Amino acid sequence: HLGDMADKIAKIAFALALALIAALYIKEGILIAQGDREAEASAFLNYLIIAIALIVVAVPEGLPLAVTIALAFGMRSMMEDNCLVRVLASCETMGAATAVCSDKTGTL
Repeated sequence: HLGDMADKIAKIAFALALALIAALYIKEGILIAQGDREAEASAFLNYLIIAIALIVVAVPEGLPLAVTIALAFGMRSMMEDNCLVRVLASCETMGAATAVCSDKTGTL
């Protein structure tokens, strides 16, 4: 699930960056056409750098690592309560459980 979410965020960030750079280029073109500003490559380059920075900042490369660390802390706290956790993702599932059923051996 986490990889899909990261991919969606990356696609949205890329689309927003493209929309931002298009809007800034159009604004700059209008200002040049009206004579308020001279055409300079540095302005267009600055807009491109802003769009690239937006993409780099918005793409969550560290998101999977943060979730893994959070699940590891959850696993540690469950182990302190004498719960054996074999699968790390089960900590997230158990956190959302409202009722827990077990047999006489304690297996969930």
